[in-house]
Amino acid sequence: MKSENRQVPMVRFVAVACVAALSATVGSWAYVQAGATAGDVVRDLSVGLAYAVGGLVAWWNRPDNRTGLLMIAEGTTWFIGNLQGTAVPALFALGAWWEALNMAVLVHLVLTFPDGRLSTPLTRWLVRLAYGMVAVGGLLRTLTFDPAVDIDATYLTCRGCGPNPLLVPGTTDLFPYVDGVYRAFGWVLSAVLVVAIVRRWQLASVARKRALLPAWIAIALASAFLLWDLLLYVMDDPAWPVRESVFLVSDLAQVAVPIAFLVGLLRMRLQRAEVSGLVIEMGTDPDPGRLRAVLARVLGDPGLRLGLWRDEPAGYVDEDGLPVDGTGPGHTRVDSSRGTPLALLRHDPALAEDPGLLEAVGAALRLALENVWLRTQAKEVTSRIVRAADAERGRLERDLHDGAQARLVFALMELRRVERGLADHPDPSLRRSVGEVETNLKLALEELRGIAHGIHPAVLTREGLGPALTALAQQAALPVVVAAEARRYDPVVESTAYFTVCEALSNAAKHARARAVSVSARHSGGRLVVETVDDGIGGADTARGTGLRGLADRLAAVDGILHVDSPAGGGTRIRAELPCR
Repeated sequence: MKSENRQVPMVRFVAVACVAALSATVGSWAYVQAGATAGDVVRDLSVGLAYAVGGLVAWWNRPDNRTGLLMIAEGTTWFIGNLQGTAVPALFALGAWWEALNMAVLVHLVLTFPDGRLSTPLTRWLVRLAYGMVAVGGLLRTLTFDPAVDIDATYLTCRGCGPNPLLVPGTTDLFPYVDGVYRAFGWVLSAVLVVAIVRRWQLASVARKRALLPAWIAIALASAFLLWDLLLYVMDDPAWPVRESVFLVSDLAQVAVPIAFLVGLLRMRLQRAEVSGLVIEMGTDPDPGRLRAVLARVLGDPGLRLGLWRDEPAGYVDEDGLPVDGTGPGHTRVDSSRGTPLALLRHDPALAEDPGLLEAVGAALRLALENVWLRTQAKEVTSRIVRAADAERGRLERDLHDGAQARLVFALMELRRVERGLADHPDPSLRRSVGEVETNLKLALEELRGIAHGIHPAVLTREGLGPALTALAQQAALPVVVAAEARRYDPVVESTAYFTVCEALSNAAKHARARAVSVSARHSGGRLVVETVDDGIGGADTARGTGLRGLADRLAAVDGILHVDSPAGGGTRIRAELPCR
């Protein structure tokens, strides 16, 4: 993914802002010259500056999107018609000719929102038609417009404005017809614009419909302008309250459009802020379905598809195992930190207009998936280490049994044969020495057997967990009752369960001051469940005891879970759950 790193040069930004401010200043001055009240000027400034300021904010935040520049253009051209209120001929001609330029810019803005591009032949044709209507139709209208004769031809109430230097003598009688055709053409264009926007809305996805919401406000604006022109054209002398009401509705509708654009921009920024909690919401071990649902909500695209890379069949696959295509518009590829394919987002093309949001979502997705990968790798490595250690313990136990223990047993048998040969020996000290050696050999053999049993009991390998727990109970320092199913499990699972019980019995005898312990081992729902319950003083805590904490780590290495319930004075229940077939 490529981020939107380009920024607007400060000099250019300040220059454009100054042009907008100059336009507002000159336009307001001209409006005052035409006899506008303070309220009229405030409303007029509110509309123009709302577009200009909103456009500057949008341009600064989204420099690669032309929407901001179009909004600035709309705010700047908003004041051109006011120039008809001056007594400067050149300014009057400029205002009369390009009075409707802001409407053409508005058509351009609405049809290109939110990406700032004309994406279809129809939209390109409508925009050219709008600008052409203003350039050609506005000129023809101005050539026949005499402000001294047609004093109600504009929204300005100025009887001393002008003169019009572009007026062609003898054509003033044509002005009502030219002006009527000009306005009718504008109505037709407005109607076609409404149809085009409604068509775009019908074909848009949910994400794009949300983005196009300001366009619907623009439709209300166009309708208000159409109503305004219609009323002023049909009514010969509309009452001032009616005229004022129409002006007010039109201005309010105008102000609402840039506000709606800014709300859309703010919504996208809030989406980016929401991404900060995306990793947490995805969870520590997210499944593809949950990932897709979370991403669809954050991006506002219910139709979003998430494909995760699979080496077999070397492509992106969704949660249902279906391939996800990575060609065409509306897709974002997420690679791992190592540069290998990781995931593919198939989203609404409108989301491509906020690359910062997609980049943030991609980074969160990469972090979540790589965390899962790292945990999986860590579990695999830890599991291999545990299995290797368990196999090494078994090998060491066999080596001790077959090597050192066998040699000690053989030495003890030889010593007993020597002892029988010395039964009639006259030196009693020699016979005592032989007896002492025999005793030491027996002690060494017992200690070696205990060490070998602690490393890995042979009965666990030969007969399984149940007999091993029974043998362990017989050697315990306190009464132990065992209830274990006669079933074999994976060697690592059996050894983990066995040493869990060993630690539990050791704690019960050393720390809990228990009088008795019960041990159970059963298969339940694909898991081996081992429980030890004592009647001691309780108070065991995995956070404080290294033994229980080590047990929890060992269980976690084989995807097991340790539960410790040890209320003060209520005994201790230690429950271990290990996955098994």
